Amino acid sequence: MRLSRLLLPLLVLALPVSLLPGCAAPPPEHVPSRAEARALVHGSVQALTDVMVHDIFSPPQAARVYAYALVAYYEGARLSEPQFTSYAGQLNGLTPFPAPPAGRVDGLAAGTRAFLAVAEAFVFSQDRFSGDADSIRARLHRLNLPADVAARSQAYGDTLAAHVLAWTRGDGYAQSRSRTRYATTDAPGAWRPTPPAYMEPIEPFWGELRPFVLDSVSQVPIAPPPPFSTAPGTPFYRDMMEVHRVRQTLTDEQRAIAAFWDCNPFVLRAEGHLHYGLKKISPGGHWMGITRTAIDQHDETVAGALATYSQVALAIADGFVAGWAEKYRSNLIRPETVIRDTVDPFWQPVLQTPPFPEYPSGHSVISTAAATILTARYGPSVAFVDSTEVRYGLPARRFDSFYAASEEAAISRLYGGIHYRPAIENGIEMGRRVGEIALARLHLRPEATATR
Repeated sequence: MRLSRLLLPLLVLALPVSLLPGCAAPPPEHVPSRAEARALVHGSVQALTDVMVHDIFSPPQAARVYAYALVAYYEGARLSEPQFTSYAGQLNGLTPFPAPPAGRVDGLAAGTRAFLAVAEAFVFSQDRFSGDADSIRARLHRLNLPADVAARSQAYGDTLAAHVLAWTRGDGYAQSRSRTRYATTDAPGAWRPTPPAYMEPIEPFWGELRPFVLDSVSQVPIAPPPPFSTAPGTPFYRDMMEVHRVRQTLTDEQRAIAAFWDCNPFVLRAEGHLHYGLKKISPGGHWMGITRTAIDQHDETVAGALATYSQVALAIADGFVAGWAEKYRSNLIRPETVIRDTVDPFWQPVLQTPPFPEYPSGHSVISTAAATILTARYGPSVAFVDSTEVRYGLPARRFDSFYAASEEAAISRLYGGIHYRPAIENGIEMGRRVGEIALARLHLRPEATATR
């Protein structure tokens, strides 16, 4: 009897948990497929896009948020794929991340946690974003990670987010909020606010922010725009009249191209005395959608997907810093203003003119920078269908390559009546240089293209 009483606790401990009275075995861990894991990443990025559309983030602001949040996501995801290296030491001002805790850390869980925390720190409508974030966390919970792994992963995700948020504080953004208000001028050829809202210029000091990859904006100079002149036969006059002529002879296809690449986060519509605003995706958000398509076409792993997402986001962000520096340096008048002043007082562009100086075309810069990254990763002849704008009421468009898409994005600004040709052509050149510098500086894995 005494022996049996001694053995009983040992026998109970040896039983499977599921056979103990009142106990159930924890569900087995679910290892997601590549497609399942990518879907969670895509959902996270889309949630950020949606809240920035709702909050009307300007194109440069949205690009900055994508870059920081996706670096945080990548730094977590790469833990599960050791062939990927850190951005620390490769991006301006980014110091090494704290080491992960001992024991297994799930890269997808840690990265998602870091991404959500960084994104939530930036957005205005935190309640709206929290609802999407809760849905994403619920999908992570269904992975059934062991309790200790889940706890370590969440804690390390918080550590990554804190490190990234500390890094953001050195980029000059906060200081730009307290700068003296930008003063417009009536000097000939200088930018002036445009109808219908006559808004103040957006982010006039953005070009002074710390770039992510560029040493400085002086690395990507472009030729200045033609000197302002309304005298017939001068280069500027010819460029102005080209915008006027294209508007008068626009085809249905050109009009569709202009609409597809509009990407103006806030368009003010007027119907009689009624004014209402339309919220749309930013140029960077559009290229996040193209990046998503490319990632899925190449069956990326999670870390591979986030390497692509983050590199595209970084190139776009630096494209905005460089492009905005030149915009406010040259401070060139928009076609709508000068055509109304000198040719036709009732002339209107197809697209609403965005509220900042004309030169260079920002969409030309960032689209070419993004296409340069995607072409290097996946090749020069990747055909794809871009359905990014479907949720905004526009049909999908097919392209034979990333550069074909970026070239259409660039020329769309002429069709839309908001840019002269030199802003487009030289914007393309600036964007290509930004992308090439990013590719030369960023080395996240030995091979040039993503895992198949």
